[in-house]
Amino acid sequence: MSDNLLTVVIITAVITAFTRALPFIFFRKRDQPQFLKVIERDFPPMIMLLLVLYCLKDISWTMIPYGVPELMCIFIVAGLHIWKGNALLSIFAGTVIYMYLVQSGIIALLLS
Repeated sequence: MSDNLLTVVIITAVITAFTRALPFIFFRKRDQPQFLKVIERDFPPMIMLLLVLYCLKDISWTMIPYGVPELMCIFIVAGLHIWKGNALLSIFAGTVIYMYLVQSGIIALLLS
């Protein structure tokens, strides 16, 4: 069973690497079409917005902690990203702070 799993993982990794490299291989001697430039520029922010909305969809805004940890972390991540411009730092710091706020229960304690 583990041999089959290893084979599937290797094949999936190779296919994923190939699909990531394909645009660079295909457009190395040609100009990118305009629609690809639009996708390259606009998709990352749109995907991040969808992820934020997806994360906020199940929050109970009428019960303690009223979504306070989530909103605090959104502002922290946005502020860090505006200040430093480093997406990795912003996301990592927001995740760590959110996990601390939720696991410690400090917000629920302060609001009750």
